[in-house]
Amino acid sequence: MGERVAAIVPAYNEADHIGEVLRALLAVPEVDEVIVVNDGSTDRTAEVARSYGVRVIDLAVNQGKGAALKAGAEHTGADVLLFVDADLVGLKPRHVRALIDPVLRGETDATVGIFDGGRPSTDWAQALAPFLSGQRALRRRLLEGAESWDDAGFGVELQIYRLLKRLGTAPKEVILDDVTQVMKEEKLGLVKGLAARMRMYWEILREIPRM
Repeated sequence: MGERVAAIVPAYNEADHIGEVLRALLAVPEVDEVIVVNDGSTDRTAEVARSYGVRVIDLAVNQGKGAALKAGAEHTGADVLLFVDADLVGLKPRHVRALIDPVLRGETDATVGIFDGGRPSTDWAQALAPFLSGQRALRRRLLEGAESWDDAGFGVELQIYRLLKRLGTAPKEVILDDVTQVMKEEKLGLVKGLAARMRMYWEILREIPRM
């Protein structure tokens, strides 16, 4: 019996975008389970996710990305965890396979997805800091020594990077061609989007001293 793969999708008010991501995940037979963690959304995120027949975990209030990923991981016993953001644009089944196949074949214990050719703003950000990508696959056992993610927010990617570094595991970089993300300013408008972006940066920066 082969290793089981669970895709975990943290989502906060992503009703307009999550469908494209779920279609790509559901089209890959190697993905045994898709779990959407509805992180206190006030829109139709949970309703849209359930319409695809995937498992939805509802968090009563918004707790942040770290808590959402932790909740998803705690609700599956899969051997391989695939973390995918809910606001991706251009994600295709081939991208999903590119993330999980090296792990399933035993080439590596972890992968991280890097945008290329989506659009300059997201490509540039990941070129500078590829370890901040939210698209990754890793063996569940690697998370046994993980710190508490409950209050990490967007800093959870740095926590994962630090954990893998401590374990001596360098994730294989996988190019996700023509994939990008919806910017916060596009979702929320300029003022609210910029405020959300500053909060995201703060959550990331406060993790740096621990590296």
